[in-house]
Amino acid sequence: MPERHAPSPEVEEPIVFIIDDDLSMRESLSDLFQSMRFDSQAFESTAAFLAGADLERSGCILLDIRLPGINGLDFQAQLDRMGNRMPVIFMTGYGDIPMTVRAMKAGAIDFLTKPFKEQDMLDAVASALKQDAERRSRTAQNTAVIALAETLTPREREVMDAVVKGLMNKQIAFDLGISEVTVKLHRGNVMRKMAARSVADLVRKAELLGPGKDPPAS
Repeated sequence: MPERHAPSPEVEEPIVFIIDDDLSMRESLSDLFQSMRFDSQAFESTAAFLAGADLERSGCILLDIRLPGINGLDFQAQLDRMGNRMPVIFMTGYGDIPMTVRAMKAGAIDFLTKPFKEQDMLDAVASALKQDAERRSRTAQNTAVIALAETLTPREREVMDAVVKGLMNKQIAFDLGISEVTVKLHRGNVMRKMAARSVADLVRKAELLGPGKDPPAS
């Protein structure tokens, strides 16, 4: 069973997930985070973590390298395959350069060798939580823009793409074989539906759509 510490308030704060088979380490870290008002949840294995952790919650993972069953590095790869992008901080008493390189190349935030200083751990966690918050903010923005773009008609999307490329209304009308008045009408609809304050804002939002994120034609 997972060990719960520092219960979350009604609006959930970011959480620090601890995965370590050493009970004393789990308790020590949980006490540290509780003293700093960080919510935390500790697990003795990766299996227990997958069974009991809320992977949709904002936070980070403190992951011991040497665990029963799958090791920490392989579990990091498993999380990536699952689509989980929560930042990972590795802990180990047996760290070496190849392990560190592999972990960092796979996207780990930090690699701390036991025994580590409390401040080093707190700094690493603060950095990881900040990174996760920024990632989630970008994802939320992208999702919102995609939802707006899905309200455009195919013609409006063509007009938006042309505007983003810097084409004038007259050029857009010629390229699409429609009147300039119709282009202006579609352009106004695009600005309204995309909640764009200016052409520059529309360009920024179009860039957020990115390759492969065009809304389906309807």
